[in-house]
Amino acid sequence: MKQALCLQHVPFEGPGAFQQALESRHYQLDTLLPPERDLPLTLPDFLLVMGGPMSVNDPDPWIEKELLFIRRAIEAGIPVVGVCLGSQFMAKALGGQVRPGPRLEIGPTRVTRTVEEDADPVFGTFPREFTVFQWHGEGLTLPPGTRVLASSEFYPVQAFRYGDRAYGVLFHLELEIDGVAALCRECATDVQRAQTTTETLLASAKTLLPESHCLADRLIGHLAS
Repeated sequence: MKQALCLQHVPFEGPGAFQQALESRHYQLDTLLPPERDLPLTLPDFLLVMGGPMSVNDPDPWIEKELLFIRRAIEAGIPVVGVCLGSQFMAKALGGQVRPGPRLEIGPTRVTRTVEEDADPVFGTFPREFTVFQWHGEGLTLPPGTRVLASSEFYPVQAFRYGDRAYGVLFHLELEIDGVAALCRECATDVQRAQTTTETLLASAKTLLPESHCLADRLIGHLAS
């Protein structure tokens, strides 16, 4: 059985729907919290890099170690998927930059697929416009050689691909309803700053999550094949 590794930065942001997608394709998924445990010496067969409330620009020593690990995984050609903070880790590991954005994006957000990337084997199959669940306040500047796959009104990079097997998404395709509730509970100040409510976010998530999970399965299915 192939080994997948999930780098989870806080207990309340796990792999969600990605876990079922990987396990249905005969991957064993292990989870590791880099802020608390050392990274393995050997690379897995598939790497997930999840979200979290911290920034890749924080001075914590574990962040630099994780950046190097992600860079190593991408250069080795193993499938890598980064979500929210995980996509920011990927961008910085590749030489890009992560900076505060113009506003918080929390809750349902309309994103537009990049027309020039219709041939992308994953995003080329997504709808031209689709609504996703977001929870972030920083954006990306990508290095040369990276393909922008989707954008939103306030963030020109919502999804990207580097090479053939590394995908970063600023939004959450994997979240399950318990994960949304946990975000609302653990990041309550973000809910207030975004001028929304837990009830509103949970109601919108219930509508969005089924389609998001289908897209999550499509992404994992392509990379795990």
